[in-house]
Amino acid sequence: MVPSEYPKTAYTVSMIAGALMIASSIIVMIVSWAFYLTQPVRYYGPMIFGGYGGPFFMFGLMAIFGLVSGIVVIASAFMLRKSADYTVWGILIIVFSIFSFFGMGGFVVGAVLGIVGGGLALSWKSS
Repeated sequence: MVPSEYPKTAYTVSMIAGALMIASSIIVMIVSWAFYLTQPVRYYGPMIFGGYGGPFFMFGLMAIFGLVSGIVVIASAFMLRKSADYTVWGILIIVFSIFSFFGMGGFVVGAVLGIVGGGLALSWKSS
């Protein structure tokens, strides 16, 4: 059942946050994997010495983490419109926005907007 009232501001801010998280993750993934694939010689030793692609490979993995966080934030924002469990979805938005700091954080602005959007969802009361 779709509620007639939902936290519109929290929905909008959280959607923007999730979009920024996904955009930054895709950009970092493309750039880091392009550098990783264009290295002339790959040393397959310990990671600390640059093996396995070194920092470029790690940034790509971090970007995947940020991408997943962005997808969960957008899914939770969609659920703000579809269900009356605003507390659950607000908490999920906040938690995955904090997690997104480890995966580039949507240019940091996306993570901050996600935390604000989750807080707005938690504080919203229907009239």
